This record gives sequence, C-alpha cells and structure tokens, in this order.
Amino acid sequence: MRFKRFFGTMVVFGLGLFLLACGPSPMESDMPAEEVDTVEMPSAGVVDRIDNRLNDLIPADASIEKLADGFQFIEGPVWIRDESKLLFSDIRTNTIYQWTESEGTSVFMRPVFEGDETGLGSLSSNGLTLDAEGRLVMCEHGNRQVARIEADGTRTTLADNYDGHRLNSPNDAVYASDGSLYFTDPPYGLADTESSPLRELDFNGIYRLHPNGELQLLYREQSRPNGIALSPDEAILYVANSDAAEAVWMAYDVSAEGLSNPRVFYDVTGTEAEGAADGLKVDIEGNLFATGPGGVWVFAPDGTHLGTIRPDEVPANVGWGDDGRSLYMTARTGLYRIRLTTQGVIPGS
Repeated sequence: MRFKRFFGTMVVFGLGLFLLACGPSPMESDMPAEEVDTVEMPSAGVVDRIDNRLNDLIPADASIEKLADGFQFIEGPVWIRDESKLLFSDIRTNTIYQWTESEGTSVFMRPVFEGDETGLGSLSSNGLTLDAEGRLVMCEHGNRQVARIEADGTRTTLADNYDGHRLNSPNDAVYASDGSLYFTDPPYGLADTESSPLRELDFNGIYRLHPNGELQLLYREQSRPNGIALSPDEAILYVANSDAAEAVWMAYDVSAEGLSNPRVFYDVTGTEAEGAADGLKVDIEGNLFATGPGGVWVFAPDGTHLGTIRPDEVPANVGWGDDGRSLYMTARTGLYRIRLTTQGVIPGS
C-alpha cells in the first residue's frame, strides 16, 4: 500500500512537471487577464487567488472534494441542518437527490413533475431553499411554480401566475428575514424558451412573494434573471443574468416599494470559459460566491474579483452547508465541496 501511494505521488508529480513544460491549460488561459496565483492542491480542482483578501475567506491549504458523481445536470443545493444532509436537483432526470457524509447519495423525490411534458424543456425543480419553519421550497420548471413541501409530504403552491398569466419557469429563490421570498422566472423550463407557445408572459421577471401571498413584480427588464441573493443587511438584491450576450451580475437597491438603482455589479460578457452567470450566495460579510465562466467567482462587496474556485467541472450553483463554513457546488455531473474560513447563513436556520 505504501509503495502504491508513493508511486501514485511520483506519477502526479511527473505529470505536473510535464504540464508546466507544455504551458497553461486551456481553462487557465481562458480566465480574464488578471494577475493570478493558482494554488493547486491534491484535490478535485484549483483555487485561483487574485487578491490577498481571498486568503481571509479561503484557507491557503483548502482543497476541493468531489463527493458524488453520475448525475446529468445538478442544481440548487440546500443544506438541511437538523438532518445533516444536502438536497439538490437534477434538472434533466426529474429528481431531487439527498447526500449525507455517512450514506452518500440517494433519491429524495422522484418524479418532481408528473403531467403532460409537451413543450417543456425541463421537468424537475431547480433552485431549492427552506422557509423559516424548515420546510422545503422548490422552484419548479415542469409545474411552472414555486411550491412548498409540508410536514405531511403534501405540496402547496405558493405562486404559479402573475396577474392571471402563468409563470415561465421559476429558477432560484431567497428568503428575506420578514418572510418575503424573492425569486427569478427565466424561460429555461420551456422547450423553446421565449419562443414557446406555452409562454404567457412577455418578460422574464424578478418577483417578491409577500408572506400574505401577494406576488409583486419587482423588475422585468433583465433579460435572463437567474441566481439570486440578498446582502446581509438586505438592502441590496443581487441577480445573475445568464445571457451570453449580457453575462453580468446585477445589483438593485431594495425597499418596501420594490427595486431601484439597477446597476451592473460585475460583467463577464465575452469571457472565454465554459459557464454562465448562474447561482450565487453571499457570506455574512457581504462577499459574493457566484458561479460563472470557469468556476465560482468570489467578489468583495465593492465588486473586486478576489479569485475563482475551479472544481473539475464548471458549477451551476452553490450552497452553504455543515456549520456554514462549507461551500457545496453542484457542477454538471458531480457534487463538490470546499471548506472555507468565512461562513454563510444556512436557509431555515
């Protein structure tokens, strides 16, 4: 066994020297033209460190773990603290999976959608979160609704239309401390997206669902709203725009009246790496962890790009887990984790 480990180490070391001699990898050359210090550990990916402030968020010896694989396209991770498990959606297999440290992966819900599939491009849930009572809330593509799973397992529809017109396909959501639910509604659940004959709204909206059930349209001018998060003081709403022609993260000021002062927080349009501005989370200090081209982009609250976490597959979404100091990444066919120094607030806690 010791010989095998030594031999494996020498092979990896030799391969590393060969790759260095051949020049940067395609992924490295695809990153923006910034001064990057790539810290490569014996792990399932690398961390690119651009700004020294990243060292206060991600330990120098942090490694990326691959926890599970074999999925088709996973999304929407949420940690269930009381049960020490992670739930996440596989949007192409109509399944919600659960993962625990001791038992690995198993099916939590299948199918998520049951009905007529005609004209639908995605059937499953996408973003998942928990309400203040710890109940699972799902952004559903197939059912084109935001729904809650009750304690007895039944499903309650929270929102499925705006002004009498069916929603497109709710994508991601975040709760505010007052119980309001902010969510995005792009067209990705429809086979022909904006051209779908099933589409009843001529915009892709950002909404706020009030605790009394009132659904408020906050903004309709963002082309492809996707991942969504609130700043720690809930004064700013961040929304990813997963549009290749306008790949940006937007920021909005939040008030009782709605959103104001729309502005680009960071622009990655034209970045030559796989992935889009997609899911995102904010830590307790207001730093953003946002999936984008090539990995998870880490931003300071002032918009400075501090670095990028790059697991072996490009992640679509992220979620806090364990004690709040672990970042789980749903990345195409694999589930990954990196342990941090900073922490985020786990939904429902």
